[in-house]
Amino acid sequence: MNLSHIPLRTAVGAYFLNSGLSKWNLEGEAAEGMYGMAVGAIPALKRFAPGAFARLLAGSEIAIGVGLLLPVVPSALMGTGLIGFGGGLLRLYWATPGMHQPGDLRPTQQGAALAKDVWLVGAGLTLVLDDMFNRGRRAGRKIGRKVR
Repeated sequence: MNLSHIPLRTAVGAYFLNSGLSKWNLEGEAAEGMYGMAVGAIPALKRFAPGAFARLLAGSEIAIGVGLLLPVVPSALMGTGLIGFGGGLLRLYWATPGMHQPGDLRPTQQGAALAKDVWLVGAGLTLVLDDMFNRGRRAGRKIGRKVR
């Protein structure tokens, strides 16, 4: 892990861990509301019961949070997780009526809470790209040393 990733990974990891832990015991109306919104955007999620979906979502957030906080987990892997999770939230934003202006990406007042999740995709891309480019530079330096 690159030392410059520590602030990003710590902030996002703590956020995800807290979010997952707060959802872990969701039941009843809270789980059903979250489930209903998700199924409206991604119909394939209908195969899960609301409680099981809430537990799966919470577990995913906990796993991403812990992975980000553990420096032994590669940044590119965690970045890929953030891109996938953030992409799912942006899909939810785009597919849920009333979240954005008609035919426009700009959020409505109700959609602002979901639209802001674009930062997850940006953070994920930063981790993946930085890890890829730094890995390439390190490999180039190793090759250069061997040639001399």
